Order: sequence, then structure tokens, then C-alpha cells
Amino acid sequence: MVKTMAKIGMIGAGSWGTALTWLLTNNGHQVTVWSALADEITMLQEKHEQTSKLPGVILDDSVVFTTDLKAAVEGMDLLVLAVPSPFTRSTAHQLKDVAAQGQIIVNVAKGVEENTLMTLSQIIEEEVPQAEVAVLSGPSHAEEVGKGIPTTIVVGSKKKEIAEKIQSIFMNPVFRVYTSPDVLGIELGAALKNVVALAAGVADGLGYGDNTKAALITRGITEIARLGTAMGGRRETFFGLSGIGDLIVTCASMHSRNRRAGILIGKGYTMEEAMNEVKMVVEGVYSAKAALGLAHKYETSMPIIEQVNLVLFGGKPAKEAVADLMLRDKKVESPIQSGNEAKKESREALFFCATSEFPKGNLEGSI
Repeated sequence: MVKTMAKIGMIGAGSWGTALTWLLTNNGHQVTVWSALADEITMLQEKHEQTSKLPGVILDDSVVFTTDLKAAVEGMDLLVLAVPSPFTRSTAHQLKDVAAQGQIIVNVAKGVEENTLMTLSQIIEEEVPQAEVAVLSGPSHAEEVGKGIPTTIVVGSKKKEIAEKIQSIFMNPVFRVYTSPDVLGIELGAALKNVVALAAGVADGLGYGDNTKAALITRGITEIARLGTAMGGRRETFFGLSGIGDLIVTCASMHSRNRRAGILIGKGYTMEEAMNEVKMVVEGVYSAKAALGLAHKYETSMPIIEQVNLVLFGGKPAKEAVADLMLRDKKVESPIQSGNEAKKESREALFFCATSEFPKGNLEGSI
């Protein structure tokens, strides 16, 4: 199938924006990259390489680089919002005056706003009400995507046709894209796994082993799914690409800035010292307080998230936090449901399949 070339505005020129620009130009699309940093744009214009954040990934000569937001937005078939989560609101605010009615914006950052407890897509919808907002997430380090290493990801949208359009633009033999209507679940899985990855890094910094890492991943996804379903996300989403998939890769890889920062904290660095050493935005630090705020709002037990907050912002020694997690009250891992509860859950699952905007064959969990 021959793809129709799309005109794409890449809003953000960091590692992820650069990797996706490389991917999209290889797919035959015309990409204009915007950054608010003049020095960054000058570097890209001269070298066609993000030398500080993604060295070795050379961008095609067809890519246009600009600090003019209007030039990167007007007439584009798709905008990819690839700025770090702390800058999502301010950047989206600027987009309001230049984005067309019905402009598709796909957010690829991961986080929850601390003050409002809003997901990034909710922020974009608030700031750019004329836009059609989607999300793209999953286990996808920029360092690997920029080398063409096989990667699988999921796009979430409330509208089937928009999800499928984005799927078609991004998908190629090394970048497989699934679709899902569960925008909220995808974003929560993406944001909260960064906090658990900090905990996994702390455990590594303390010298703990594979047993500890496996426990953090397993109990971490349980906490994420517990909160996510309480907020209205689909349970299946948290055991898919943007949930357990992204959690595994972020907890296990040295590409993960969250894990790297956690390792330094486990070795005795302060949060500020660790972030300075990593030299990139550590999204989990910004999402940790928001995750705890959501846990309190939805009355959800999230002991790992609580301990991460105490280590980051309360001065609690990391080793003491691990001990407190281990010595919590005795629990049953998977409480057995009563017959009525099991029937109710089954009915709810059938109801979702019957009422979902997306046919079953388009969902991430389908074959």
C-alpha cells in the first residue's frame, strides 16, 4: 500500500522529537521541526543532528527547522507535541492562536500536571479547544527508534478515524502501531510508570537484585491499574503496551532517564543532584506528586508511589523506604472474587466491547 505524504509539524526538538522526525521522514512525510531555543535550531540547521540529546541520528536534508511556531503549524496535516511535560501547557497555550479548527495534535510526552491533576491531553484540549487531540505511547526509547530497531506502540483517540489516520502515518516495518479508544488509560500508564521506574532505579543504586526489580515491576503495575481503573481507564490498557510494556522497558534500561536518576538517588544523591547529572527532564519527578494527589483523590492505595514521594521530597533514606514497603501489613496478592463480583466484571467487559467506538479488531489487545 502506497502512503500519501503528510505535512507534519514537530513541536519540540529533543530526543523523542528528533527520533520521530527521523521515523516520519523515512516514511516519506515532510516534517518541519520547531523549538523555542534558537541555539537548538541553529545546531539542527547546521548539523541535521541533535548532538546533545540524540547523537548519531542524522536527519534528512528535507527537514525544515524553525523557531517560528506559525510556520511549523499552518497547513499541517498533523502536529506532534513533543515537548517535556512541564512545558505542555505553555506550549499548547501558544498553539491556540495558530492551530486551525479540527487540527489533529498527537501528544507524545508523558506526565500529569501537579497543580490540576490533569493529564496532558486534557491540558491540550483545554488550551486548544479547536483541536482533535490524540496520544502516542508505549515502550519506545528514542535511542532505539532513531536506529530503526523494531518497536511497537499504541495510539489513543476518542475517534476511530483519527486513530487510524495517525496509525497510517507512523506505521512501518520497524514501527508497529496499534489503536485504542482508551486515551485516559494510555496516558496514566505512561505517566505513572515513570514514578515506579524511579523506584526501580533506587533499588539498583542500593545494590539490590533481580528479585527486587521484579517485585517493583509487578506491584507497580498493580498500583497503576488500581488507580487507572478507579479513574475510568480500561484494565486491559494497563497490561498492554502503555502499561506493563512501557513499565518493563523503563525499569530495565539504561536509556531510561528515570531509572538513571533513581540509581543516583539510591547511591546517595539528592533529587536535584540526580537531575543535574542526568541532564535531561526526569518526568517521574514531576509526576510523583501528581500521582500521590490522584491516589488521595480517588482513595486508592499506592504504597510504592507514597514511598517515592517521601524519598524525593521528604528526605527519607531510600533504604528505609524499601524496608517500610517490605514490612507493610500482610496482604493477599489476588483476592478471590465472589460469584456476583465476577459476573459483574464480566458484564462490564462485555458492555465495553459492545459500546466502544472502535470495533474489536482495531483494539490494541486484538491479534
